[in-house]
Amino acid sequence: MQKITPCLWFDNKAEEAANFYTSIFKNSKISNSTRYGKEGYEIHGKKEGTVMTMDFEIEGQKFLALNGGPEFKFNEAISFIVTCKTQKEVDYYWEKLTADGGQESVCGWLKDKYGVSWQIVPEMTDKLVGDPTSEKSQRAMKAMLQMKKIDIEGLKRAYDGR
Repeated sequence: MQKITPCLWFDNKAEEAANFYTSIFKNSKISNSTRYGKEGYEIHGKKEGTVMTMDFEIEGQKFLALNGGPEFKFNEAISFIVTCKTQKEVDYYWEKLTADGGQESVCGWLKDKYGVSWQIVPEMTDKLVGDPTSEKSQRAMKAMLQMKKIDIEGLKRAYDGR
């Protein structure tokens, strides 16, 4: 049993978001949903029968999406990191997660159309930029800071001094 499950608070798009995320990640599924009843309407204000929660899983990680109301919004303080083996994989997740109103940021960061922050990161990034005393790593870091979506070959060229 997974001990910690991230809960994503939406106003009213939990079901839509769970379907969106599970359509992007190949190894994913929706496992359960709950609906609001009559009880508690004066507190939650949700129509009876509307989705309250969606349980879903991506790559073995369980999530809960909650239709909790408009009180809270996502911000960059929390993000999900997607580690990629190839540029094709980086491109795929970047395209899917920025679709329909998502926003690109720098250094592999983006926000999807719901405002959830993601980092799309090639697995060799730490090797290329991780040594603060290495001139090679510093060149790669400088290159990465100028990128939105990470370009693996661009990082390698900078690292190698080409």
